[in-house]
Amino acid sequence: MDPKLDAEPMPLSDCVELVVQQYLTDLQGETPSNMHRLVMDAVERALLDTVLQRCAGQRGVAAQWLGINRNTLRKKLQSYGLET
Repeated sequence: MDPKLDAEPMPLSDCVELVVQQYLTDLQGETPSNMHRLVMDAVERALLDTVLQRCAGQRGVAAQWLGINRNTLRKKLQSYGLET
């Protein structure tokens, strides 16, 4: 058996925490600013892009996966320049 296949997936919150910790480390002592907006935009953009790819560009399916209205998805895709 492959231990990688049997391992439990890391909770999403742990993944985000690791990335935020690394970001703060990379700042090398600089004071961060507007982190909430920075993180929210980065996470939302990545989420939309990944889900849309997994749904083969089918916006209706992607909207279902995301639990949002298709028009909301369309507006979000436009705002991030992810229109297909």
